[in-house]
Amino acid sequence: MNQRTRLIVDSLLLIGLCCFLFFFGLGHFGLVGADEPRYAQIAREMLARHDWITPTLGGKPWLEKPVLYYWQAMIAYSIFGVSDWVARLPSAFDATLMVWGVYLFLSRIGSKTEYAGFPLDGALFMASAAGVIGFAHAASTDMPLAATFTLGMLAWYAWRESGTKSYLALFYFFIGLGTLAKGPVAPFLAAAIIAIFTVATHDWKIIRRTPWLPGILLFCLVTLPWYIAVQHRNSEFFHVFILEHNLARFGTNLYHHTEPFWYYIPVVLLGLMPWIIFIVLAFIESVRTWISRSQILPPEDVLNMFLLIWLMLPIFFFSISKSKLPGYILPALPAGTLLLADYVRRKVTFIERPRNLETALHSIVSALPVVPALMIQYVLVQHRLPWGRALLISCLIALGLAIAIGATLKKYGLRMLRTTTLIPVVLALAFVVRFGSPALDETLSARPLANDLIRVENSFAEKPPPIAVLRLSREDEYGLHFYLDTPILRYELGEVPAQEHIVVVPRELQERVMKRAAGRQVVHLGTFAPRALEYFWVSSP
Repeated sequence: MNQRTRLIVDSLLLIGLCCFLFFFGLGHFGLVGADEPRYAQIAREMLARHDWITPTLGGKPWLEKPVLYYWQAMIAYSIFGVSDWVARLPSAFDATLMVWGVYLFLSRIGSKTEYAGFPLDGALFMASAAGVIGFAHAASTDMPLAATFTLGMLAWYAWRESGTKSYLALFYFFIGLGTLAKGPVAPFLAAAIIAIFTVATHDWKIIRRTPWLPGILLFCLVTLPWYIAVQHRNSEFFHVFILEHNLARFGTNLYHHTEPFWYYIPVVLLGLMPWIIFIVLAFIESVRTWISRSQILPPEDVLNMFLLIWLMLPIFFFSISKSKLPGYILPALPAGTLLLADYVRRKVTFIERPRNLETALHSIVSALPVVPALMIQYVLVQHRLPWGRALLISCLIALGLAIAIGATLKKYGLRMLRTTTLIPVVLALAFVVRFGSPALDETLSARPLANDLIRVENSFAEKPPPIAVLRLSREDEYGLHFYLDTPILRYELGEVPAQEHIVVVPRELQERVMKRAAGRQVVHLGTFAPRALEYFWVSSP
């Protein structure tokens, strides 16, 4: 296969797989958690006001995060209209851009290797990692940061290899976008990785050449206009964003996201599924190579050292943070999949086959997610895998896949790793979207609740009254805010509307509504059985 034909085939495969892994099922279930509906609503309000500077929620400034995701969502809304699946488009697009960046990067540095599948391996390994797929389906700031940071670090290494200043310019440009995605964490991590890499390689010239005045000006041109404008309009921005949501979030448990120091080890292992067995082997081999080389590393090992530092530094940095969330570690995952790509390249080039234990473990780990994917409705509703015929059939399917994967790798080696492993990935995602979406909606999203409330509101002859809640979760509150496009008032915060309104309350707390509404007429409007919620109409005083 000549280079042009290979490029066409690789491009078609990447386009098809990215479309499936990142865009398939974006609207099959509603926005989940508190962040998705909150960010989606902020972008909607900014678009409605034609305001590209100040993020607002319920008409009030919301300055916790920078603006890149909101800009992307606003553009998507203006093209496709406001909906939950459109709110997720920026992350899916950014993940696709990241995959293509990896492919182009590996095509460039792998042009002299004997294994022509090296660039496609790296792109597909990263695209199919569980953490990348998951956050590509989330309306959040995590994927915009991960994508821009990854592209920036790849551009920096390409510049180091080639000396081409356009790559260095791209580094500053993408790190600037990362700063617009989530703040100073992007340039901080980039500088720390480059500094440690410089020390490790004894390449002192590179640390002096990286600060490049045109690049610094480009970084400032990308980042400063918005930061200056938002500070000018909102004098509290520096205090809220920098002091509270960066420094205080890192150094204190102000936002109640405390986890043990080792929290990110299982998070990274899960995020790198189904490739984790061979990534661990690649990691161990690279560390051994690094330790055994007392002098300057040969060129073929320098990239691995860079990837090791890129992988380990964010894990360590966020592990010492007092506030921990899974998405924080997303920028580290591409380094793990790139380590794997180089590991496979070496094994294929030297015709080394994986050992039986490695093959067996990888086959089991790759096929195992098919079981909870097939049983996703039981997992979400019952929080367990119930014994029975369905579980037995799911396990037999996974066992058949594991045997097929192991037999193929045993016969053809790691050259077939991506092909065999992608099959259960595709199947698992298809099963989750196809069979799990209704259960995801009922258990994790406020969309069905909002649809039921719209049905109740439509029964009013005039304009429906405002919505209030009592003891509903933040996830439901923000979800209702987005799907009903109206701020949600909370009884427990003293936000009892003076006019007539509808209040949503858990069934066991309905007596509190009667007490809070003493002297006002209260009428039961209906029940939302999946969440055991009750609706009441409360008259004016």
